[in-house]
Amino acid sequence: MTEASSSAMQHNDNDGESNPYPAHWGPTAWALLADLRQRCPLVQCLTNFVSMDMAANTLIAAGASPAMIHSLGEIPDFTPQTHALCVNVGTLSPSWVPAMKAAAELMIKLGKPWVLDPVSAGASGFRLNTCLALVGLKPTVIRGNGSEIIALSKASLGASKGVESAHGSSMDALEAAKSLAKSSGSVVAVSGAVDIVTDGNRVVGVHNGVPMMQKIAATGCAVTAFIAAFVALDPSHPLEATASALSVFGIAGELGMVLAKGPASLRVHLIDSLTALDEAALLSRVRITDM
Repeated sequence: MTEASSSAMQHNDNDGESNPYPAHWGPTAWALLADLRQRCPLVQCLTNFVSMDMAANTLIAAGASPAMIHSLGEIPDFTPQTHALCVNVGTLSPSWVPAMKAAAELMIKLGKPWVLDPVSAGASGFRLNTCLALVGLKPTVIRGNGSEIIALSKASLGASKGVESAHGSSMDALEAAKSLAKSSGSVVAVSGAVDIVTDGNRVVGVHNGVPMMQKIAATGCAVTAFIAAFVALDPSHPLEATASALSVFGIAGELGMVLAKGPASLRVHLIDSLTALDEAALLSRVRITDM
């Protein structure tokens, strides 16, 4: 990973002005994306029915290889072949829980990264207890919205608007994210207008993306799978990999928005932009700050 002083300034070609974004983040994000395209990591996604298509197409467009395998009977043979695991509880049912736990336990045993998306964690006791049990299996990264992260941190049921956060800003969940990161040993990412990523001590903010991305079903689920692919490439630096994945996905949304007329066309152009994204465009648009 490239390191540089946080006081370094990165130039943004879009507005011709210097912005206070540490210069090392652009090369870091590009190195990870280029490595992903070269290595094509295999990411197993135990994810919900709504997000399977979006998550798979996001990974393929970026250069990774998705596997939507969720049968408990296949875990012992298939999961060891993967480079990372993504567990998403969106359309949770009791029959899926043993496979989720078995896959996560196997990844930990093999020393490989896995990422948890605790969709609507506080919506029901069953969902919360399942998510808490999965957190106990030491995910490398936990990514959710503010309400989900607060529910996990407090181990309590709470207000939910489906997959949307009942809390207005990712900043509302900052202390909960830091607490959860410290208690779980995971890097925690909170999605919002500014995405927050923390290991419990260090905190960074990702300022990429466009509001209309929230109007597309499963963009959050897709970026969780994308994070898994990035963490597979650099599992010893999960915070950097997570922030870089969020930034690259957000940049694809920004580029897609230039051509989009609404959410449906943005979905198409976002995926296209992931494939077409080049070094110059990425370096000029990465907006990550130390907080």
